[in-house]
Amino acid sequence: MKFDTFIGKTVDDALAQAAAAKQVNKEDIHYTVIDEKSGFLGIGKQVEIEAYCEKDVEAFIESYIQNYFDNAELDGRVMIENDNGFYRISVDTSNNAVLIGKSGRSLQAFNRLVKVAVSAQFKRRVGLLIDVNGYKQERYEKLCRMAVRVARDVQRTKIDASLDPMTADERKAVHNALAKMKDISTHSEGEGDRRHINILYTPGKEIE
Repeated sequence: MKFDTFIGKTVDDALAQAAAAKQVNKEDIHYTVIDEKSGFLGIGKQVEIEAYCEKDVEAFIESYIQNYFDNAELDGRVMIENDNGFYRISVDTSNNAVLIGKSGRSLQAFNRLVKVAVSAQFKRRVGLLIDVNGYKQERYEKLCRMAVRVARDVQRTKIDASLDPMTADERKAVHNALAKMKDISTHSEGEGDRRHINILYTPGKEIE
């Protein structure tokens, strides 16, 4: 992807041009100064910037995933929701098994691939989550139901329990699901693919 460039007498002037061209506010423009000429006695001074906005990130994500589908001869429709700079990507496809894989491992790897590609393109860490035909939402609900059952056992027996390893987004869903349970707290432990949640008996825990 080639970034759009804009030239102005000052950075602010170049940003104004970029904002007008992309139909966003100046505050929504990400930019890098790539050339700056001081001119003679201030005459002829100009600044050149490379600029993009969140819509450009969305367009890159959609294009990258669509190209992946085309090259792999898979069908798919991509929908993107920008959640305050975190991109939630829904994919509608008939190739569930290929994209999701056993226990969601293929989907996790694909999510990591897209995240690395987007972050490298825009030279900043970009957060995103890909869901295929609602698989993630169904898995969150399944994991949370299971975690609640285990937490109730912990309440009854007063014995801590550990859950199987989960991805970061799955752990977040479980932490949220158990946050307001009486006498229960949760703690993530482990590294990489072995990171998991401990459900701890915590008598007298305050609930906000």
